[in-house]
Amino acid sequence: MSEVNYVTKETLEQMREELTVLKTSGRAEIARQIQEAREKGDLKENAEYDAAKEAQGYHEAKIARLESAIANARILDAKNIDTSKVSILSKVKVTNLGTKKSVEYQLVSEKEADLKSGKISVSSPIGKGLLGKKVGEIAEINVPAGVLKFQVESISI
Repeated sequence: MSEVNYVTKETLEQMREELTVLKTSGRAEIARQIQEAREKGDLKENAEYDAAKEAQGYHEAKIARLESAIANARILDAKNIDTSKVSILSKVKVTNLGTKKSVEYQLVSEKEADLKSGKISVSSPIGKGLLGKKVGEIAEINVPAGVLKFQVESISI
């Protein structure tokens, strides 16, 4: 899982803040839950204790994943993005040639993807299909429902 993770400076800060919360108040809360469960008696038959220990395992795994993502993060600066072709952080206006509807997407890292705000991951099928395309080119993208054809209308930051 040592894959490079491209993020904006703001997203990296959010990840660091989340990690701090998980390591401080998150760990303290789980320790409190374990302590409460211990006080209820025999640990062999204590489902509450088992659940708290399991939650602790999930919590520590989440911390490890976040630490790895931060360690492999590379900050992207919009000033350095080439708008002659689609790349990460590009805003791309495309027309679906099947439905004739236009839509605008911003290609972002997996951590920042949010379809409701028009941000799609560069590792999604549509994101992968659009990467490297220039204005006027047609991207044929295989999706579970079949093949979608998108024409790139514009590229901006």
